[in-house]
Amino acid sequence: MTVDGKEIFTLKDEELTIFRRRKIGFVFQNYNLVPVLNVYENILLPVQLDGGSPDQTYINEIIDTLGLASKLANLPNNLSGGQQQRVAIARAIAQAPPIILADEPTGNLDSNSTKEIMQILRELHSEGRTVILITHDNEIAEQADRVIQIRDGKIVADTRQGAVQSRETENAGNKNENQDKTGEDKDNA
Repeated sequence: MTVDGKEIFTLKDEELTIFRRRKIGFVFQNYNLVPVLNVYENILLPVQLDGGSPDQTYINEIIDTLGLASKLANLPNNLSGGQQQRVAIARAIAQAPPIILADEPTGNLDSNSTKEIMQILRELHSEGRTVILITHDNEIAEQADRVIQIRDGKIVADTRQGAVQSRETENAGNKNENQDKTGEDKDNA
């Protein structure tokens, strides 16, 4: 698999770690915040692990957008679940990675915060970033340009801009044109 011109399956462990740190922002369902670091330190962690200097203007924008300005000195255990998720999202995008993997990023947020987070993810996508979002919320999924539904480990549907192509339909290309998706003859239905 080639990502950003690199064949990632050929990378050594250290190279792969650096690649992930620089190219992928992770938002975990269970936050994975460092409990002994405050909010600000958690947000800056990926930048510091990479030995870089944070873009303070960008970091402040993230902090303001996610409503974290008054929480920067707090440890994660002093935050609500929704606040912890906002910190996790801020940390994931602190390095402005081209790929964002988000596992239920809005699962612990109220409806207004959910709209804000989805807007941020849309903006990141419109800037050219790839956003891969895992969700069980159909309303969230409907906002995506592409939705891949997985059931029992298998892709069962792939929706792009309103056009659905299920694996069953895709594999049924040789079926009689008079049959509908259920396989029944349209003329006899």
